[in-house]
Amino acid sequence: MIVIEQILNGVEFGITLFLISAGLTLIFGVMGVINLSHGSLYMIGAYAAALIIAHTGSTWLALLGGVAVSAASGVVIEMVVVRRLYDRDPLDQVLATFALILMINQGAVMLFGRQPLFVSMPAVLLGSVSLLPGLSYPIYRLGVIVLGLVVAAALFLLINHTRIGMLVRAGATHRQMVRALGVRVGRLYTVIFGFGAMLAGLAGAIAGPITAVQVGMGEQILILAFVVVVIGGVGSVRGAFFGALAAGLVDTMTRAFLPMVFRQLMNGSDADALASGVSSISIYLLMALTLLVRPRRLLTGTP
Repeated sequence: MIVIEQILNGVEFGITLFLISAGLTLIFGVMGVINLSHGSLYMIGAYAAALIIAHTGSTWLALLGGVAVSAASGVVIEMVVVRRLYDRDPLDQVLATFALILMINQGAVMLFGRQPLFVSMPAVLLGSVSLLPGLSYPIYRLGVIVLGLVVAAALFLLINHTRIGMLVRAGATHRQMVRALGVRVGRLYTVIFGFGAMLAGLAGAIAGPITAVQVGMGEQILILAFVVVVIGGVGSVRGAFFGALAAGLVDTMTRAFLPMVFRQLMNGSDADALASGVSSISIYLLMALTLLVRPRRLLTGTP
């Protein structure tokens, strides 16, 4: 039963990674912008949701508020900063969005301090549910999995069966042709950036009750999101989904079971130290293996 429990934990972590990396891969694949501030939008969503639930007690208002504040922040960032970087050198994009990280983090410190905020679980999602005899699993984590799968399905329908999805797919592969057809690319880019920010904010809002909301939380997960983008392929939402699930499962399973494996080969302290080191780089080993076996990644260029 512990294996099934850890698989569910890996899926839940993978869903969170997908929500972040889906917006990141769209921005990177369609707009060609290396947005290092994407993790800050995740942090903004987490803080907004934490503050709203603290003042209102409403989980739904907190979720909607976190998404809305992140989306609005993304639109402002795109219009004020990123819009000036489309035709600039990638190094300019890196430096500008890195500066945004520093400014947003310092702003969070000034507003909320350095102490983490702890968000209580929604009352309706407290406790555990019995999935199998001998296996109980937290209701909140199951809710995160279900919500993530619903968002993934909705995103798939949006990308593949709507006009804006058609423009996104065309922009990922034939950007100049989209311009030549008279599409208002500037407006399209603003919508995509805001949508990506909204997904990051949703991930931050649902992660609040599981992890502490604190300054710098966005940078920690941003690196993993870039790994997922590399594994799944730039511009591919489906690739981000499967890459995120693979990364979440690999990270969770290695942290759970490597110590037991290494204890069979060496003494306890050495086994734990080695297992901790290997598990912490397991996602990066997965990325390296993907690049070796499939240099074009999982689903490059297929949103």
